[in-house]
Amino acid sequence: MGWNSWDVFGSSVTEAETRANAEFIAEHMADHGWEYVVVDIQWYEPAARAGGYNSGAELVLDEHGLPQPAPNRFPSAAGGAGFKPLADHVHSLGLKFGVHILRGIPRQAVAADTPIKGTVYTAAQIADKNRPCAWNDDNWGIDHSHPGGQAYYDSLVAQFADWGVDFIKADDMIGPYWEDEIEAFRRAIDRSGRDIVFSLSPGVALSIDHAEHLKAHSHLWRVSGDLWDRWKDVDAQFDLLRDWAVHSGPGHWPDADMLPLGRMGLRAEVGEPRDSLLTPDEQQTMLTLWCIVRSPLMVGADLPSSSPETIDLLTNPEVLAALRHPVGACEVWREGEHVAWASEDGAFVAVFNRGPEAAELELPWSALGIAQPTQVEDCWNRWDLLPGDHLRAQLQSHGSALFRLY
Repeated sequence: MGWNSWDVFGSSVTEAETRANAEFIAEHMADHGWEYVVVDIQWYEPAARAGGYNSGAELVLDEHGLPQPAPNRFPSAAGGAGFKPLADHVHSLGLKFGVHILRGIPRQAVAADTPIKGTVYTAAQIADKNRPCAWNDDNWGIDHSHPGGQAYYDSLVAQFADWGVDFIKADDMIGPYWEDEIEAFRRAIDRSGRDIVFSLSPGVALSIDHAEHLKAHSHLWRVSGDLWDRWKDVDAQFDLLRDWAVHSGPGHWPDADMLPLGRMGLRAEVGEPRDSLLTPDEQQTMLTLWCIVRSPLMVGADLPSSSPETIDLLTNPEVLAALRHPVGACEVWREGEHVAWASEDGAFVAVFNRGPEAAELELPWSALGIAQPTQVEDCWNRWDLLPGDHLRAQLQSHGSALFRLY
C-alpha cells in the first residue's frame, strides 16, 4: 500500500512534491497501512516533461553509468548524495521509499563506454542493441551471457540499497517478457543485503504461462497495461484477475495497477489536471475488486489536494480488512454483467454490477458456495444487516458492495 508519482506528475515529479505526499500519508493514512512512497520514471532526467519522453535526453549518470537523481528536481541529491537524503526523510516519517528503473543500461553510458563498477568490463561490452525498450530510448538492453551484465545490475541495486531504497519498480520487464533480465535483477536484489520489494511492469498481454516464473522471481507483477480513470480500464480487470487470483499469496501478488483516484493529471502522461473521472460508484467498485483480490494498492493522486472523500475511500478500515485477509478469493458467480467474488473461507463476499443500468441482486448463499451466516456487515456503509437465506444488494450502474460474514 502506497503512493506512486506517475498518475499525477508523470516523469517530472520533484522532491518537494514527493515530500508533500509522503508527509500527507504519514499524517492521514499511515495508521491504515499506507507506507510506500515511490518516485516513478526518469528521476535522472533534468528536462523531463509531461505527456511523453525527450528522445536522446541528457541523463544524470555517475562515472560508472549509474543513474543519479537530477539535482534541479531533487536538490538534496546534489554533490553525489543520491536519493539517500530523501529516503532518510521518508524513513523518518515511518514510511518506506521506492524508485522506478527501466530495464537495461543507459545508451549514454554505452556511448561513453563507462566502466562497470568493481569490474574490468565496460558498458559497451554488455549492451544488447537488439533488445531496446519500444517506448523509451533511454536504455539499451543487456546481454546477460556476458558476466558484466550481472555486474551492472549488482552495482545498480547496491547503489539503491546504499540509498535506503525499499521498493524497486522495474519497467519494460514483462511486456514483452524478458526472463533473463528478471532473473538477473532479482539476483542483484538478493545480493544487495537489503530487504527490497521487487515489482515488475507493464503487464501488457502478459501470459498466465509465466505465473510460476513470476512467483519465483518477483514480489508483485502487473497484469495489464497502464490503467487510467476510465471505466473500460477498470472493467477489463475483472477477467484478468479471475485468471490471476489463484497465483496470489504471501510474497507473490498479481498487481491490478495503480488507483487513479483523487487529484491527478497535473503533469501526467494522459489527460489534463483533473479529479478522477471515475464516478463515485466506479471508484468504490475498483477499490472493492482490488481489496477482495488482494492486489497491491498504489494510489496515483496528489494527496494533499485530493478531496476528503477520496481519503475516506482509501482509509475505510472494514474494506481494507479484505485486503489483509490471510485467505485468497476467487470469482464464485457470474451472470451476464453481474459478478460475485468470495474469499475461500467465506469471510468476505463482494458483488458487482458491471452493466450500465442499476440492478438488484438476490442470491441464495448456496449459489456463492457459502453457508448461511449469522451476521452480515456492510463494509462500505459500516453497518450490520439482518442475515437471511439470500444475499441482497441494490447496485447502481458500475456499482458494488462488500460484505463481511460471521
